[in-house]
Amino acid sequence: MISRRSLLNAAAGAGVLVVAQGTVLPAAAANAADDPTGPAEWTRKSSSNGWRIDPVAVAVHHVEGTTRSVSLHKGDAAVILLHIARRWHYEIAGIDTGEGGGITAHTTRRTVSAAFESNYLSGTAIALHPRAYPLAGSERLWPHHEAIVRDILVDCEGTVAWGGDLKPAKASHFHIAVRSGDRALARVAEKLDTSRHREFRAQTAGTVADPAAPGRRVKARRLRPVTTG
Repeated sequence: MISRRSLLNAAAGAGVLVVAQGTVLPAAAANAADDPTGPAEWTRKSSSNGWRIDPVAVAVHHVEGTTRSVSLHKGDAAVILLHIARRWHYEIAGIDTGEGGGITAHTTRRTVSAAFESNYLSGTAIALHPRAYPLAGSERLWPHHEAIVRDILVDCEGTVAWGGDLKPAKASHFHIAVRSGDRALARVAEKLDTSRHREFRAQTAGTVADPAAPGRRVKARRLRPVTTG
């Protein structure tokens, strides 16, 4: 995976002067600005997106087209998050190479540095290459990779929030942004579920939409970023 950071580091090593646009706070400073107390213990029974923290509701799921498996909330949430992971793997960078941190999901560790990180506790969030794109880190996606992410969000039809739209930002992060049982969640999951044989079946592993297609670009521009949960 060739990230913006790795290219900048290579340029610096070659004696090339790189000037960053704008001022970026170190991660620790950015976190402190968002939460003066720093990392904190999440004590609620539900994650910030309203899903109950229940280990029984979590199961191991294989990410189709990869060698990786992750623990996610059973049902519709897992279907949608697996779709995101699958498209990222095929179109942005492989998640099973060990590079950038691969993929992480459900955890029982309750220390969070941003409220939305509590969504990992309920199994309703994933992080793709989290070491490459950490919380409040200065690393951003390449423009064409962000275009792919925006296109993936079109697939999800407002049911998912992307960490690149949140504060503090975390470009590797995605979480379910609607409550359990939401009708839109069920509808989108049925559309994206590769195990269901329906005429309106959406992209599957190796068969994805073209983010540059005019119709897809219009949909991506019209979709308002989800910035809660």
